[in-house]
Amino acid sequence: MIRLFRTFIAVLAASSLQSNAADAQERYEGPIIDMHMHAYPPDIFGSPVPNPISGLGSTEVTEEEIRQGTLEQMRRHKIVLAVLSGPPEVVARWKERAPGLFLTSPHFPRWSPLTDIDEMRGQYEAGVFEAMGEISSQYSGMEPADKRLEPYVALAEELGIPFGLHVGLSGRGVALTEHPDYRIGNGRPLLLEPLIIRHPDLRLYVMHAGWPFLDEMKAILWSYPHVYVDISPLSWFIPTKEFHTYLRALVEAGFDKQIMFGSDQMIWPDAIGLAIEAVQEADYLTHEQKADIFYNNAARFLELSGAEITTHKEITRQ
Repeated sequence: MIRLFRTFIAVLAASSLQSNAADAQERYEGPIIDMHMHAYPPDIFGSPVPNPISGLGSTEVTEEEIRQGTLEQMRRHKIVLAVLSGPPEVVARWKERAPGLFLTSPHFPRWSPLTDIDEMRGQYEAGVFEAMGEISSQYSGMEPADKRLEPYVALAEELGIPFGLHVGLSGRGVALTEHPDYRIGNGRPLLLEPLIIRHPDLRLYVMHAGWPFLDEMKAILWSYPHVYVDISPLSWFIPTKEFHTYLRALVEAGFDKQIMFGSDQMIWPDAIGLAIEAVQEADYLTHEQKADIFYNNAARFLELSGAEITTHKEITRQ
């Protein structure tokens, strides 16, 4: 009897493993929310335009071509909503050309100055912007809890809008080139804690998932379950194996409900498809986990209504 019982358990375990493996191989075909996208002019990084990886297309294009390429990628991959930041005048043009598709934000202080707080409040109250991020204060030598950011953090908390903070990742060698105030240490996730304590109602999400500070990111996500991360641009900017090692570690630590998709599309529309495929091919993710990362977690974080969610799902079935 004991031997039969052990055999039965072994069969069940094998069946479960096979089911999970098949589930992981299933592609997610539903709507996607991109929590990290940019509207940039093509010369934002200077000339000649850098091409960070060989899989990206040509960058010698106009702003209009970048926008059209991005919108085509969004249609192809069923991206129904994206948080969009960049120079305010460029963001405004994108929003005008594609109403309802973007939650817009200035990108400061890296690409825009710290706007007068009363002026910024007016912009949010007028509906010019609906989110706040990317906040790239690390490039200006600031820690996340720097007092210079305090008025903007307080405004985001008061208005109840998403607040996306750059933490960790940057291009290689930036402190020795265009951003001399950038410091790696200012991107440590544990430095978020004073900010979280001061602003418990802040809808904070950590851009770049705090890479490469895995253990510190785990500590924050465990201790503050209302904090989320986006995985941009790890899925196409760093080596593929390292991306999967990092994402798998976060998922296996139990944080699959706090991870959101982000492409970090800047001036390379093809990055969107590369970012999505990297998640689709993750054989350690179940179909449910892919759905959470691509849509469900962001829908919850953004507090989308049931009607909005239904509309998104209907659009992608067409």
